[in-house]
Amino acid sequence: MEKKIQELLEEKVNPLLANHFGAATLAGFENNVARVRLTGACGSCPSAQYTMEDVVKTILMEALPELHDVVLDTSVSEDLIDMAKKILRKEL
Repeated sequence: MEKKIQELLEEKVNPLLANHFGAATLAGFENNVARVRLTGACGSCPSAQYTMEDVVKTILMEALPELHDVVLDTSVSEDLIDMAKKILRKEL
């Protein structure tokens, strides 16, 4: 299922979001719920939740009816946390 979701994101969702300098990635999948992270300009857009519901969720749920939900992942990535720690420690 995760592979199908990632393919749909790459083939159908990301070309649409690229028009706005953004993209979507699969952040997690559990209990038939996909957690999707918006990146680029879409990641910090005030309308990110609407983009998730109107674009990403619609495309994924129509193509994969076995999905129970698609939710916006707003968590901070471990890479970003590690980079922030290095900056604070003045390691960069």
